[in-house]
Amino acid sequence: MKSDIEISRSASLKNISEIASGLGLETHEYEPHGHYKAKVRIESLERLEEKPDGRMVLISAITPTPFGEGKTVNTIGLTMGLNMIGKKAISCIRQPSMGPVFGIKGGAAGGGNAQVVPMEDFNLHLTGDIHAIASAHNLGAAALDSRLFHEEREGYEAFEERTGLKSLKIDVDRICWKRVVDHNDRALRGMTIGQQSAHQKKNMNGVPREEAFDIAVASELMAILALTDSLLDMRKRIGKVIMAYDKSGQPVTAEDLQVAGAMTAILKDAIHPTLMQNLEGGACLIHAGPFANIAHGNSSVLADRIALKLGDYVVTEAGFGSDMGLEKYCNIKARVSGKAPDTVVLVCSLRGLKSHSGDFVMSPGKPLDKGMVEPNVDALEKGLSNLNWHIQNVKQYGLPVVVSINRFPEDTEEELQLTRQRAIEFGADGAAIMDGFRFGGEGAMELAHAVDAACEQPRQFTHLYELNQSLEERITTMVTKGYGASKPVFSETAIAQMAELEANGYGKLPVCMAKTPLSISHDPSLKGAPKGFDFPVREVRLSAGAGFVYILAGSIMTMPGFGSLPGYMKIDIDEKGQIVGLS
Repeated sequence: MKSDIEISRSASLKNISEIASGLGLETHEYEPHGHYKAKVRIESLERLEEKPDGRMVLISAITPTPFGEGKTVNTIGLTMGLNMIGKKAISCIRQPSMGPVFGIKGGAAGGGNAQVVPMEDFNLHLTGDIHAIASAHNLGAAALDSRLFHEEREGYEAFEERTGLKSLKIDVDRICWKRVVDHNDRALRGMTIGQQSAHQKKNMNGVPREEAFDIAVASELMAILALTDSLLDMRKRIGKVIMAYDKSGQPVTAEDLQVAGAMTAILKDAIHPTLMQNLEGGACLIHAGPFANIAHGNSSVLADRIALKLGDYVVTEAGFGSDMGLEKYCNIKARVSGKAPDTVVLVCSLRGLKSHSGDFVMSPGKPLDKGMVEPNVDALEKGLSNLNWHIQNVKQYGLPVVVSINRFPEDTEEELQLTRQRAIEFGADGAAIMDGFRFGGEGAMELAHAVDAACEQPRQFTHLYELNQSLEERITTMVTKGYGASKPVFSETAIAQMAELEANGYGKLPVCMAKTPLSISHDPSLKGAPKGFDFPVREVRLSAGAGFVYILAGSIMTMPGFGSLPGYMKIDIDEKGQIVGLS
């Protein structure tokens, strides 16, 4: 079989104007960026307001291996399959970060005959939204350090007299707005900035202080982009972003720094979703960024709203397993959008389930153990506990669930049928073998019929917790009901941070948990369906503009690093000037 990039290049693509008009968009409602992608203006929602919404299908998964289980292949494949059975379906997915593209994933456009094309455009830059996020974010960081420098250099009274501005009296030890870059760069996890140059008689480089970088898609601005409903709403949210605290413990916001307007101006085009196509000419809206482990891991509310007005079905994807992206969809995104899923698809694979037997050790960049890819019913039966857990997790939100078994070439019919049988026994509303990687929409028709039927099932959507609970109660509910832990264990830092948030009126916001994606728990070594573990809550941070409280659990980091054999080693340009090595 051809590689993903070879399949993408050999495809006969439609001009993006044909895709847009096929959706029912008028020419002034989209702006082409070349032949095969366009920005869909959010103003189109004004004309579409009276149209009924289509159905929302959320793609989630079991706890994945480091290599992923095929959620994007299922998202694109199911969209193709629904179109093939006569439904008008649209995908809504996130733009990949170049960090994992150059790290271990190599690309995030799906794969095989179920991918977004052109895949090079999708994986590298697209229409520049992540770059805009990084630029706006770092403008805020530069504004903060500039204000700190001028106030400290001149003295507060002299600064006020010269500028007419009120001194913010920023506490250098309580600056919480890190800089960002869209690459995995562990060397930027800690540094000192503002150091005096050797040739300078006095330091004009800023106030020396400890600093660190996050990856760009972990920026609060990315969460704001994903959750906003208009440019004016985005402006208000950015104004609320807390960048530091002053010496009396009061927040210093982007509004206080008078930089919120300029940050919003940088993002004025990023607010519009990008339209592309799949290999069978179906529409795909791409908006917002990845990382449900360190962010809220869902595509944007605006892309969903546009797609729901244009299609019978919208297929969207939440990051990692149902304990991660689906939980954040239900408890954060659905509260903002008012739209719950009509059906959830849980993606699994035989090799992923076998990994949860506990019999194997996996390392990125190394081949899978033969016991995971060859017939191994014993390991499969052990690992099916993870599938059972995720089915029950979806059910506690009151939603129908269809299990999609993502087929790999080495899979045996016996193990595929055993997994299908167990999924139904565990309470799934449907189960299908998905072969979209090889056969595109045709290979996803079984899944499409199962999803169509599940959308007719009754649902009683409920959130995992209520916002009138205390912050500690919400976190406790999250880790006990959401992960199966016995209790949370709060650090002294976390306890103090919760008390401050409650005292300052931020205690009633949803919770965004940053934890490992490789286990239901906080510990990536705990496979299957662990129970009775203590869940460490290290820090409790505030994302006031995005509108949630951000929890750091265990050893999770917000700046990834490259492994010893990163994906960028395979990526190059051939003699024709074409990119090679993306997959």
